[in-house]
Formats: sequence, structure tokens, C-alpha cells
Amino acid sequence: PHGAIHIRAYQSTPLHRRRGLYIYVPPGYDADPRRRYPVLYLRHGGGDTEANWSADGRAGVILENLIAERKASPMLIVMTNGDTDGSWGGGSSAEGIELLGRELLDDVIPFVEKNYRALPGRDHRAIVGLSMGGGQAFTIGLRNLEKFAYVGEFSSGLVSAVGFDVEKHIPGVFKDPAALNRKLKLLYLSCGTDDPRYNGQLDLVDVFKQHGVNVIYRDAAGGHEWRVWRHLLADFLPRLFPRA
Repeated sequence: PHGAIHIRAYQSTPLHRRRGLYIYVPPGYDADPRRRYPVLYLRHGGGDTEANWSADGRAGVILENLIAERKASPMLIVMTNGDTDGSWGGGSSAEGIELLGRELLDDVIPFVEKNYRALPGRDHRAIVGLSMGGGQAFTIGLRNLEKFAYVGEFSSGLVSAVGFDVEKHIPGVFKDPAALNRKLKLLYLSCGTDDPRYNGQLDLVDVFKQHGVNVIYRDAAGGHEWRVWRHLLADFLPRLFPRA
């Protein structure tokens, strides 16, 4: 059974303009108007748009196969534009990520929960992204654990850069590791084995483990490319939202 992709527009408060988003609804969404769904906020990489996780990543198809195999829960997948101004800094700088975080929390999540049968609350929200979007998901998610219980990234250059300072980007993240572990249902890091970011990802995993934070790391054969991210998404989705 197949779901559908809705193309919608919303008003971005921090960017002062209308912006587009894609929302994947799972099989059966229209057939049962009483059922509500958890939500995955899925972010794209540099140079892409809100369309690419559907067109190139095949996110909906991957989820449909997992649902059919009873390996993943039906969920909404929300894909927004992760760029602010068409430049590298628009999606990768601290300022750009700050704007995108405000947009997500203040505009996108309220839009989704008003217009779709989305389950509210942190236990029903996950955030992940690839490359540029992985850095966004990682930082926005860990800074806002009152909003997200599942946080992940695929092949982020930001978090695997030499000298990446977790405390600088997420102040206080290691202040109380036990409390962090209680809040996080999943912290997921991943990368392609041939990606130049691979060793940096392993270093970051070690940092979290040294601080006593629970983290899951996975890799897939390949470089910085869609065949890797499709496999990682297929591994990530079954870890979300316990199935009844």
C-alpha cells in the first residue's frame, strides 16, 4: 500500500516570506480520520531542496516497504527547505541554523499539527537529516529536547569536522548525562565508510561515549551519496516510535 506526498506552503516568521514543504502521509491516512500519527522531520543536504528526499532519497517508498514488512510504524514525514538565502552559510553557519531552528519550532511544527493529524509532544517527534541537514538536525534536536525524543544525523560535515566542539554548539549537553539519556529515546550517528567524514564521525561517537551518553552508530558502504543515505534511513526508521 502506498501513501501520498502533499506539497504545502507556510509563512516563515524569521525569513519573512512564504516557504514550501513536502509532507508524506502513510498508507491509510485518508481511510481512518480518527487515527493520529507521529512525525519525522527529515532534512536535506546542501544544494538540494525540500523535494530531494522524495525524488532522490525515496523516503516514502522506503517507509512503505518497512510498514509492509511490519518493521516500522506509520508516520508523517515532513521535509522542509534547509537553506535560508542560497549560500553555504544559509544552511550551515551558526546564524543560519539558528534561523532554521526558530522556523521549525515556531512555524513548521505548529503548521503540521494544525493541518494534519499529528500526535503532539516530544515522544511523537523525531528529527534527522543528511550532510548539511544532518548538522541542522543534530544541533536543533539536542538544543530542544523538550520538542524531540529522537535525534539523528547522516554524514554531517559539521559534526565530523576536526575540532568540532559539542559544548559550543549545544551548551550544557554533557552537564547531566544521566538526564540526557532519560530524555533521548535515540541518538543516532552514521556515515558512509568511504566518506571523508567517516573518521570524524567515529571521533564524535567516542566523545559521547566518554561522557556516558548512549549513542547508536551505523555506517553503510559508499561515500557521500544517496545510496548510503537510503540505507541509513531504512535502518533509522524502525528505531522510531514503538509499534503497537
